[in-house]
Amino acid sequence: MANITVNPTRMELTRLKGKLRTAQRGHKLLKDKRDELMKQFLETVREVRSLRAEVEEELMTVHKSFTVASALMSSEAMEQALLYPKQSVELTQTSQNIMSVNVPVYHFQTKTKSDADIYPYGFAATSGELDTAVDALGKVFRKMLKLAEIEKSAQLMAEEIEKTRRRVNALEYVMIPNTQEAIRYITMKLDENDRATTTRLMKVKDMILKEALEERRMADAQAAERYAAQAE
Repeated sequence: MANITVNPTRMELTRLKGKLRTAQRGHKLLKDKRDELMKQFLETVREVRSLRAEVEEELMTVHKSFTVASALMSSEAMEQALLYPKQSVELTQTSQNIMSVNVPVYHFQTKTKSDADIYPYGFAATSGELDTAVDALGKVFRKMLKLAEIEKSAQLMAEEIEKTRRRVNALEYVMIPNTQEAIRYITMKLDENDRATTTRLMKVKDMILKEALEERRMADAQAAERYAAQAE
């Protein structure tokens, strides 16, 4: 029994058996939590990959549109058109509990619901490619926000999976085996004590029987002597 010192008593044995049952129950619950977290994590990773591919593709479209617009418009006109934004947004964050992990949930709300309010300029002096770029950028921004949300969720779940894995391993390879070894040690000691007690009791019984037989023999001898004396 490595690195464990216990008192070989029945009270300690009862305590360790209760501790073992609790550890085994906790081990099962933590394994179930780890497995479910892994399932959620893998689903989130697949979602991240898919959404990241969409975001990168749409950002390339935005970049191409801005490049064409920059070629069709002067830099001063481009800067003037985008200098003062017309639309404003409000971003709030709440949280969602996934297997004891609080993951962020972002809520994106524009000041006005009209799609035309994303253009901070008049259409007469600007290129149609700029309109396309601004519209595409407005759409991809929501996906970028969603991507940030699920990437952070994946990160938090990965950290929780690692912590849960360490706890499962600590229970499975350290605490439960050590407790089982302690129970075996105490059981062995108690059995030895029981056998020693039984042996002592048998010896005491033999001694009592021998004394009783000796007393009986002496009593019979004395009775025989008295009988002989009376006969004379």
